Amino acid sequence: MAKGKTLGIISIKGGVGKTTTTLNLGATIAHEFNKKTLIIDANFSAPNLGLHLGITDPETTIHDALLKKADMSDAIYEYDENLHIIPGALIGKKISPYILKEKLKKIKNNYDFVLIDSSPALNDEMLATMIASEKLLVVTSPDYPTLSTTMRAVRLAKQKKTPITGLVLNKVRKKKFELNLDDIEKATDTPVLAILPDDIKMLEALSKTKHIAEHAPKRNIVYELRHLASSLIGEDYQDKRFSRKLKRFFRKDIPREEVNRLQIKNNL
Repeated sequence: MAKGKTLGIISIKGGVGKTTTTLNLGATIAHEFNKKTLIIDANFSAPNLGLHLGITDPETTIHDALLKKADMSDAIYEYDENLHIIPGALIGKKISPYILKEKLKKIKNNYDFVLIDSSPALNDEMLATMIASEKLLVVTSPDYPTLSTTMRAVRLAKQKKTPITGLVLNKVRKKKFELNLDDIEKATDTPVLAILPDDIKMLEALSKTKHIAEHAPKRNIVYELRHLASSLIGEDYQDKRFSRKLKRFFRKDIPREEVNRLQIKNNL
């Protein structure tokens, strides 16, 4: 597989977990599948990806690189051998949406995968992510207000001709009042690739500036992230949990998100 595969992660509503999804998906690709991974904060006006990993006052940021004050490589921070991050400046100037793609050309082939955390607003910052990405992943939650913004994000991506790989349905509580997978897929005409539970351990991990697999490696959300990651990078993952085997034994049909992931993997 060619190096430097670039995936933009977007939403048009704050609070759906876009940044935590970027971090934890990137960490999963890096650590579970041993891929050199770069995560980038392209939320230029309100960056916080670095804060998730304890980077509170970076000396060099993506703003410096995009404003030609530093090389892009100087803005890279190593969380560990396989997981690197380019953080943003908490106070930064306006950035042209066309520069990110150009700057990424110089470094992306040093990595197996690059994940870009977009701004949660319909603006030039999101456009920068769309232009710089080969494919997009849209993060949403199972409620009507978020669904409406997700539909807008999907329409915009199609207008910009950046392919959407699928949706991540986040913060799911399995309540009757929540929108189900069928509702969301029909409204957006986009496959759901993962259903991530609303887990308090995610907030605990954030408070400790760790990704979820470091803080609580046995949680269901960790396994779901592994399934999602495997489909996006085209590699197999065997979920050996007894509870999963038992559930599959008693269930006749295969969950839709699993079918969607298999289709994505087969089309890579």
